[in-house]
Amino acid sequence: MSAALVTGCASTGLQGTDSASDANHANDAAQAALSAEKTLNGVTADVSLPEDKLPEVTLSEELFYKIITAEIAYQRGSWQGAYVTLYSVAQQTRDPRIARRAAEIALSVKQAGEALAAIRLWRELAPNSNEATQYYLGFMVMNNNLAEIQSVFTEKLKTADPKQHAILMLQAQRLLSRARDKNAAFDVLEEILSPYKDSPDAHLALAQGAYTKGDNKRAVSEAQAVLNTKTDSQLAILTVAQASSQQDAAKAMAAFLQKNPTARDVRLAYASILIDLKQLDKATREFEQIARDRPDDNNATYTLGVLAMERNQPAEAEKYFVQYLKTLEARPGEERDPTNALVNLARIAGERKDYKAAQDWLSQVESFEGRNTAWFNVQMRRAFLYAKEGKLDEARQFVHSVKASNEAEQTQLVQTEAQLLRDAGQPDQARAILQEGIQQQPNNPDLLYDFAMLAEAQKDINGMETSLRKVIELAPNSQHAYNALGYSLADRNIRLDEASTLIEKANQLAPDDPFILDSLGWVKFRLTKYEEAEQALRRAYELRPDAEIAVHLGELLWTMGQKDNAKKIWRDAQQKDPDNQTLKSTLDRLKVKP
Repeated sequence: MSAALVTGCASTGLQGTDSASDANHANDAAQAALSAEKTLNGVTADVSLPEDKLPEVTLSEELFYKIITAEIAYQRGSWQGAYVTLYSVAQQTRDPRIARRAAEIALSVKQAGEALAAIRLWRELAPNSNEATQYYLGFMVMNNNLAEIQSVFTEKLKTADPKQHAILMLQAQRLLSRARDKNAAFDVLEEILSPYKDSPDAHLALAQGAYTKGDNKRAVSEAQAVLNTKTDSQLAILTVAQASSQQDAAKAMAAFLQKNPTARDVRLAYASILIDLKQLDKATREFEQIARDRPDDNNATYTLGVLAMERNQPAEAEKYFVQYLKTLEARPGEERDPTNALVNLARIAGERKDYKAAQDWLSQVESFEGRNTAWFNVQMRRAFLYAKEGKLDEARQFVHSVKASNEAEQTQLVQTEAQLLRDAGQPDQARAILQEGIQQQPNNPDLLYDFAMLAEAQKDINGMETSLRKVIELAPNSQHAYNALGYSLADRNIRLDEASTLIEKANQLAPDDPFILDSLGWVKFRLTKYEEAEQALRRAYELRPDAEIAVHLGELLWTMGQKDNAKKIWRDAQQKDPDNQTLKSTLDRLKVKP
């Protein structure tokens, strides 16, 4: 029997559809419903059903051979043969486990028709299987057969033990949430739950359903109805938070935690919102409480370290990250990756200029046999640390010792060595390194861009312009190349129309990039379009109060006669970056003492 014939006999109703998309949609819907089983208000729900009796079938040599050869065929990529064999064996033996395996194979290769055929057989052989039912209903969602979903859940709720109602209601809501027509799905959910409209569990399912279809007012109303009778419902208060503004969500969860201080999921959500609201002191107190309540929660320890860094408390952050690493060491059997903590510890050490300690932390980062994507970047950081210690030769040797696994990493090695030489005041050697890299990768826009920036610093304007034009040719969406070339022309006060066109293009590619807005404002200043220039430069300075941007904004305001405002901006820039050469030369040229 062919796979096509099996599907046809099952009357799937899926002809002419996108099988892969349908299979994904149905699978997602089933998984959403099944996830409702895991937890309700922190307590695993009782969804036990009578077990289906398995058939008494002797595992003959022939049967064993069929099952094994089907699995081997599947492993070798022949899903059709494996599926047909297992479907046939399931029909023959009436064993739901084999029908389930056939369904798994069809789902894994996104074959909707075959999957539904096997799921129907699985459900026929195991009528009490919640999993089989949810997969079947997942396909009903995909087919927009909401009436069948209503029929199944209505019957289930009628016959189920009331203890099972909460999970069944939430399963119905989560399944229907995957329907394409959200309003129609919510109407069906209301019909299913209408006999239980006074039940807190029904209100909870309706709250989740209303939130899914975007009716936040209804979601909050239904969730509040739950809290009126079940004051400790974490899912209800979390639904209120989801459907509210962050400020209102924070207030609601804070009030809930006053009455339910052990509600860990709510405290985690509350702490996360406090971080979003930039209330870092409050967030820290919440994570400290989470850590006290569950000392083995290493995620809370790590988050406390990050919060301490954000609050400019490096010693506190270091303490938490070290504690985090010690806890990982004490659990050798667990899957763990200490990379982020090690990088943060290195950053803290580097900021206090303890470069040896920073090296020690970074040297502990492992590649995990090439699976740690951060490892390569960490090695580049280590090279710069050697340079900060005054060990330029050692830094370059270290770069040479790192093996690139692809062209992008090879490019980064060249860029790193060139930057090390530039930082050490050896631009000619840096140029030679970049030229060698470009010889090996002549169409590499990253190396060409770096070469252009170095050429500009060396006053090689022709070299810079040639390289940037090639970058634009190779990477027409490179906003940095358009911006760099346009700014160079504007700064030299030449070919201003071309400069404006280039910078406008960069701004289209990356709106609200402060440095591109700075260039845009500067070219408008050169074109004496002062109003447009002020708008762009003020926006750039608002996004990033950088000294270079302050120089341009100050000169514009000075030229427009707003001299006090210009001096104030320049004073602020001096405080932030007293050694900025562009600021010094501008003030000297304009003969200004801010």
